[in-house]
Amino acid sequence: MEDLAMHGGRPVRSALLGYGHQKISEDDIRSVVDVLRGDYLTCGPATTAFEYSLREVTGARYVSAVANGTAALHVTMLALGIGPGDEVIVSPITFAASANCVLYCGATPVFADIDPETWNISPISIEEKITPRTKAIVAVDFGGVPVDLDSIRRICDRYDLALVEDAAHSLGSKLDGRPVGSIADITTFSFHPVKTVTTGEGGAVATSDPELAQRIELFSKHGITRKKELMEHPDEGSWYYEQLELGYNYRISDIEAALGVSQLKRLNEFGEKRRQLVKYYNEHFSRIPEVTYQVDEHSEETVRHLYCLRFDTKTLGVSRRFIFDALKAEGIGVNVHYLPVYRLPYYVHAGYENDCCPEANAYYEEAITLPLHCCMGNDDANDVVKAVRKVIDVCRAKE
Repeated sequence: MEDLAMHGGRPVRSALLGYGHQKISEDDIRSVVDVLRGDYLTCGPATTAFEYSLREVTGARYVSAVANGTAALHVTMLALGIGPGDEVIVSPITFAASANCVLYCGATPVFADIDPETWNISPISIEEKITPRTKAIVAVDFGGVPVDLDSIRRICDRYDLALVEDAAHSLGSKLDGRPVGSIADITTFSFHPVKTVTTGEGGAVATSDPELAQRIELFSKHGITRKKELMEHPDEGSWYYEQLELGYNYRISDIEAALGVSQLKRLNEFGEKRRQLVKYYNEHFSRIPEVTYQVDEHSEETVRHLYCLRFDTKTLGVSRRFIFDALKAEGIGVNVHYLPVYRLPYYVHAGYENDCCPEANAYYEEAITLPLHCCMGNDDANDVVKAVRKVIDVCRAKE
């Protein structure tokens, strides 16, 4: 049996394989250079083209491109009129922005637990957390696997709640043939470099509701409009504009949007590559009883952003930290997604209890994110599997 690299053995890889990485083509570069040589660096035709391309991908009637995924969530809360005294139910296994956007509006995030197999927010737990103050649900497509939108929609209809799908992980995914972006009342996206499609930084908000679309656009552009049909004094002149809301400067630049347009042309290619990697991982890890992976009943329609494993640390007799450090020493750029939001110090100091979501806590204590991105080849994926097997074999030998 080989010694672990952390104990002086030879690592599986000499160079670290990151858990995520953008894939930039020469066409992507040309698209950005064309904007730099053109007339508009912001508020121009590239942004319009990016929003059109996103409408085509998502099936939404309206899309507003914004500065980042956090901005997308913030303007969503503003458009829904979320404010002091309101509660919004959120998944705890997500990046902090999914809950922070509620706090930005003076409202209260309430965390519902996750399903132990899909690791997405549990409809059963959602219903248990609803109070008369609940106004919306932010359902996160963890890892790219769509949440149980049909069940959550029925809950929203029953209690008159807004359904927000945080699809930062799931651009290109579908649920029974319906593209993410066309199902919830509002869907938000992120285009950070580790996502399937990147604009560097960037985000978007999709909806098919014209009134919500209007408010989303207003709040992302200072609350200012030049649309005559919205103005109080529409006949002042072509130079005239009005501020109707206290909005924010959340515009995306044409430089970023041009990269997004080019990247979206390869979304199907990116999605297929990620599906192949997930299938390869699942085939190999299904043979290792000490690990489990995310259940996805619609895997042929899913574009995965993350691939996470849960390690049975009790059976292996080691901590998650040991496995994490061992894999990293082998050249595998592992990560952890995510620390439950309510366990972050800010939320703890605000009074959130560490035991409010037991399934989320159990997941966190065992979870490790493995590399998954479109720059990976078959040898890279094989190295990941080899490193996991190596670490587990050493753990087994300790028993």
